[in-house]
Amino acid sequence: MTQETTADQPTHLHWDSGTGYELFICLLVLHTPEKQGLRASWAAGIRSRIPAVERKLLEEVVPFLTVPTNWIYHLQGPKDALSVLWALRQIPAVERIRTVFEIEQWSKSEVSRLSRIAEKHTWDEEDYQVLIPGLCKDDKPGQNPDALKKFLDWWAQPEKFGELYLLALQAFYQVFFVEDEKRIAPVLQSGLEHAQALSKTMTVQELLVELSQGVRMTDFGDGDEVILVPAYWITPLLLHAEIEKDGRTTYIFMFGVRPDSMSIIPGEVVPDGLLRALKALADSTRLKIMNYLSGEELSPSELARRLHLRAPTVTHHLNELRLAGLVNLTIHGQEKHYAARREALPAMLKNLESFLDNAGEPASHELDDPEIIGK
Repeated sequence: MTQETTADQPTHLHWDSGTGYELFICLLVLHTPEKQGLRASWAAGIRSRIPAVERKLLEEVVPFLTVPTNWIYHLQGPKDALSVLWALRQIPAVERIRTVFEIEQWSKSEVSRLSRIAEKHTWDEEDYQVLIPGLCKDDKPGQNPDALKKFLDWWAQPEKFGELYLLALQAFYQVFFVEDEKRIAPVLQSGLEHAQALSKTMTVQELLVELSQGVRMTDFGDGDEVILVPAYWITPLLLHAEIEKDGRTTYIFMFGVRPDSMSIIPGEVVPDGLLRALKALADSTRLKIMNYLSGEELSPSELARRLHLRAPTVTHHLNELRLAGLVNLTIHGQEKHYAARREALPAMLKNLESFLDNAGEPASHELDDPEIIGK
């Protein structure tokens, strides 16, 4: 579904929803579980259900994959997972690699290199060295120079990739997502309705801060478009894509809607939000960071100087606090500033009290999958 808000705001706000988005998000999370605070052993158990050849392909390309939000948004009709798979099947196999990686969002030099690799069916050392800075990011799990070589091998075989990738997505849908889709679809719908109700009393900026549990974007301009899509598997994080066209920017934001009482893992009893918050605060360095951020907004480099720590170490701790919803994040271009999200603390305590009040009462979604128990 696609719907436009009637609110009179300089930034045009639109809505979309569908489990087709979640098919790709779920796949991404299961291949980079540490980014979402997910148990790696459980994620590996789910991936092991995919046939070996297709599983190997996914392990080699998913770290570089983005959710094809722009493509899904412009699809006609329903956007459930089966409809999205059908739409992908209609694209010639040789063109699917460009669709699922949405390379129009990449730099011109990267697009030029990758297009040439696909046309020549090979890559060389110069291609590799040129692409390393843009495609190997320290903060992205799995994106390293060795992994890039395997990724480029697939770019040199676009038709084979297109055929095998579709088979891999279909296999993943059958072995896991077909059942999980039933669990998350009602949550996506209720999250969408809640966000639309909030939009009637908030600006786009305020709405994004509320839906993302603390992320503020400062780069919106008059005439820019913002598309909001509810997501389950990334809560409380925010995924976004930017498309530049005719001097205007379209932002597609996928915001988490998983309730505090639910877990990302099907059947798990302990709520994710509660566990993450308690783990995040059970660390002396993170408590010091929260102390500093309660007084003022700071950048990672400023925190690193005060704590006498390396910047990557501080960034790691900030990511843990952000995943727990305990800090606000303001993004202005390439600059990031953090502040303590004090309002999250009473909510955490209320969540803990609610969980303890239900002691000894098995939840209706209690573990019943032998592959989950003991992971």
